[in-house]
Amino acid sequence: MPRPLLFLSTLIALACAQQIITPSSVLNISSCPITYYGKKYEQIYVNSTTENFALCFDGFFKTQTGGDGLVGPAASYVTLHINSKNSKLESQVHQEVPSIKASLKCNLEFFMEYTKATSVSDLEVYIGGIKVTTVYKNTIQDISGCRHSGIAYEPDTVVSADPETCSKLTCSETAVLETIGCGPLERCQGNNTCVVDTTCTVTGPTVINVHGQLNFIKDRCDRCAYSLFSTPSLPDFLVLGNFRDRRRKDVSFLDSVTLRVDGHDIHLEQGGRVQMDDSTLTLSSSSQLVHGVQLSKDQTGVTAKLSLSNLIISVFFDGNTAQILLEGPAGSSVEGLCGNSSRSLSDLRLSEYSSTSCEMQYSETADSTINCTSVTERCNLLKEAHFSSCNTDIDPEPYITACTDTLCKYPAVDGLNCQFLKAYARACSLHNHALDGWTSKTGCSSEAFCQDRTCSDHEFCGEKTVGGDTRCFCRDIFASKYQEINSLGDPTVCMQDSASVTLVGCLLEDKDINYSALHLNDPTCRGQVDELTHMVTFSFNSSNRCGTVVTTNNSYVIYKNTIRSQNYSFDVITRNAQVQIDFSCVHSQPSIHTATFRIRDCSVAQKISCGAWNYTLIIKAYTDAGWAQVVQLNSEVRLNQRIWVELETNGLDGSMVTVVRDSCWATNQASPTSSPRHDLIINGERYSDCANPADLTVAVEENGLGTSTLFSFNIFRFTGGSGEVYLHCKLHLCPKEETSCIPNCNAAARRRRSVGSKYEGEASIGMSWTH
Repeated sequence: MPRPLLFLSTLIALACAQQIITPSSVLNISSCPITYYGKKYEQIYVNSTTENFALCFDGFFKTQTGGDGLVGPAASYVTLHINSKNSKLESQVHQEVPSIKASLKCNLEFFMEYTKATSVSDLEVYIGGIKVTTVYKNTIQDISGCRHSGIAYEPDTVVSADPETCSKLTCSETAVLETIGCGPLERCQGNNTCVVDTTCTVTGPTVINVHGQLNFIKDRCDRCAYSLFSTPSLPDFLVLGNFRDRRRKDVSFLDSVTLRVDGHDIHLEQGGRVQMDDSTLTLSSSSQLVHGVQLSKDQTGVTAKLSLSNLIISVFFDGNTAQILLEGPAGSSVEGLCGNSSRSLSDLRLSEYSSTSCEMQYSETADSTINCTSVTERCNLLKEAHFSSCNTDIDPEPYITACTDTLCKYPAVDGLNCQFLKAYARACSLHNHALDGWTSKTGCSSEAFCQDRTCSDHEFCGEKTVGGDTRCFCRDIFASKYQEINSLGDPTVCMQDSASVTLVGCLLEDKDINYSALHLNDPTCRGQVDELTHMVTFSFNSSNRCGTVVTTNNSYVIYKNTIRSQNYSFDVITRNAQVQIDFSCVHSQPSIHTATFRIRDCSVAQKISCGAWNYTLIIKAYTDAGWAQVVQLNSEVRLNQRIWVELETNGLDGSMVTVVRDSCWATNQASPTSSPRHDLIINGERYSDCANPADLTVAVEENGLGTSTLFSFNIFRFTGGSGEVYLHCKLHLCPKEETSCIPNCNAAARRRRSVGSKYEGEASIGMSWTH
């Protein structure tokens, strides 16, 4: 900072043309005031006697009373010059007096004339009438200093010290009195030892860092993780916060806290659950050491404490609020959202712990039911009795702002009415401020909200009614994909011989549906609950059909069941929601495809995709009636030799559906519609299956009994053809619940077929042989 300088120049036998100072003059120096040992003066009192010459600042010099000033031998002639900035003079002063580092704004220059050289002497410096130093002739000296209790102190000296409070009063290098104590994040440990003692609070969508500054995690709600706390003293230690949505998509809440220690992750979760890597830990009030971290749990929450020789880091989490306490040597720094970081929110996001949709921003319409005025009054309780005793040490304003900003757009449910008050009270207790009676005054509890209630990843713990019982609710982002299509669960899963549908437990609870009261058509078939995800699954399979109803249409065989609530028809009244949820799987009727093989091949398979379910048709040829001798590769088959042809399916449930062969015919080309054509089984309608009376070698062996059919005939060839013969068959699927799936060969059956033809499907599967 610029400062004026006072120069006294002695002139011997030199007349001066400047203003002559009388023996008693008061000079106005307001244009270049002098700071003299901590006091600023804008006037100089000059008096000259036959004995001495005095320049004083607080009145004319008197031997009896003293004062502030400089006293030297009597001068015969004195003038004053007030000079503006002089760079050359400034450079000379800095060179000769290194302790003067300030810039030269102006200077006062006194010229004194002595009649004899022997009269020139040194100047004595007085403070309060007491001589403190001497200015020697022909020198430039720094006579600045501090004044305390009337006593002068030289720059860079200690005025006083109190080891118990770690405070020192010093005269700085620039001659300014300064009180030095512990830093803003430190406290005195006694014996002039300062230690870092600071707290970071993370609650709801807000972070109140160790400097009392407030940060918001806004608009990004879908599983975003941020670095909260780290310190260069522990490079292998990191505390990160995971933020998730709850009842609204556009407001995120601290959902869990993760401690990364030496490559291991310790997760502190809602409900007091603690996981280390992939295993759940069982904790109590007694500390348990895990990878150097002491873990404990009580009714208020979970505490993780890392203690080193000179550093203690304590992380507390109650399922909604995290408070991180650092105690260490002076100078310990904090990085992350808890520190005074200049890094942006996106820079502090940890991608390996965040979802890919974390950057997605959400907006929703304002909640018109929220009374922001009432909310603000509630949050301002932090400045009133029961809290005010802590206000001087811990500023309540960041907590009040966090409280009002959150609760003016998010309903005060799930303990939020007390969450910010509780966070402030605990921050005070960490710094030895016991706030007695605050819980009864506010109607809050010091116990953790939703303690020991574990929800799944897509759920959070909340209140059924304000101040009432708690349960697990669906997160809004998760639930929205079901609500958009008015669904309570996922699509039906159809396997080869089973079907299942999964309902979302928290969506059922939203509609007051008790999953334990639900069942399939068969009341003994009930849903199975996944204890980890709380999803409810209903299923049936070939061994337990659970009342599944099988129907057909032109294209499909449909397996249908219904999730329904218990029958309360015998009750006069009921308050239970009535539920009926249909779900089904289908087999498509075989579409028209042709597959061929030469008779020397052992078999051919044709896979039929049926929408939800798949099955495979296989054709095999045998040379014996016992189906033991399969025609193998290079087997010789002669004209007029008898073979048995089996059409077999894989992937169908034989307890629910059968395969019915309608007709079979042969062509000399691959197309089933080509000619010439020779019928083997004719009139292959739904209720008929007749051997061609023109070919007496054809015999119907088995049809409509299960998932395969069998017939036999003697090998032949087309006259004048290429020698290749292709066999084609038409099939359909028949639900066993129908009256009969076994065809019979008579006219009445053919008449009945015309009524039921809408249930038919067709397929063509063929084989070929050469001669």
